[in-house]
Amino acid sequence: MSAQQLEAILQMAAQNPPPPQATPAQLRAWFDASNSQMPLAQGLPIQALRIPNGAGGTMAAELLSTLQANPRKLVIYYHAGGFVFGSLTSHRALCSYLAQFCGAQVLNVDYRLAPEHPAPAAHDDALAAYQWALDQGYAASAIALMGDSAGGNLALSTAVHARNLGLPLPAAIVALSPALDLASEGASHHAVDDPFITRELMGFFNAMYVPGGDVRSPTVTPFYRADLQGLPPVQLQVGGRERLRDDAVTMAARLKAAGVDADCTVWDGMVHCWQLFAPALDEALASLEQAGRFIAAHQRTAVAAAA
Repeated sequence: MSAQQLEAILQMAAQNPPPPQATPAQLRAWFDASNSQMPLAQGLPIQALRIPNGAGGTMAAELLSTLQANPRKLVIYYHAGGFVFGSLTSHRALCSYLAQFCGAQVLNVDYRLAPEHPAPAAHDDALAAYQWALDQGYAASAIALMGDSAGGNLALSTAVHARNLGLPLPAAIVALSPALDLASEGASHHAVDDPFITRELMGFFNAMYVPGGDVRSPTVTPFYRADLQGLPPVQLQVGGRERLRDDAVTMAARLKAAGVDADCTVWDGMVHCWQLFAPALDEALASLEQAGRFIAAHQRTAVAAAA
């Protein structure tokens, strides 16, 4: 583990905490400013798009690609932020390094945020992005769904919803530090001293996205009552210092029990969504490389099987 790199990052983060009693708009500005400082991978064309959202309107998206990327393969990326903040800006660097490792184009999706758009707006938009990709002619077997934190929830939920609607399923799913146990039932929610995700912040996210609703509903998380059978291969990654650690560990066990090819890697010493620190943290790049290999292997297998 690159302990010195991580310690320097945590010290910098401690000097730039979220503003007290911040509004959602202020939190969004803080989060974007904090993460936009990371340099992008070099030589990646970025195409701005408008794609349909889940409410009959449109949402912004960016298509990132390398010269070596297969234009017939796509990774749809859903950003973190507790369904309240996060944007194309905050995750542009992460997506740029992912594009280098996966051999596919990466679609960074700017779904609607709470509290202006409470549940299930983000989940509807995530499914709309997948439907858009199918409508554009991407084969389902050449699409992977991926996200971090709330975005990891969206990646898994989108596959469940697609299956329930009878849509063809993607080749693979990758969930980084996924936010799944919204009721905080897992032991790590109470035992881990997480430097980023506090109990108060979890409560804030829930209050914004699921105001007065059921945080165990399959419409907002696949963790509790969703049928997981028939999903494509899933890779989960989570840090050992995360409050949400058990979300990923438990989800992997439930997926396996449902007959899904699932694997969970617990990265010792890593914090929530450490991939956002690429390229300043070696483990951030290693994590994205691991995800890229997983995606490439399953897209290749799925496309070959379809052929």
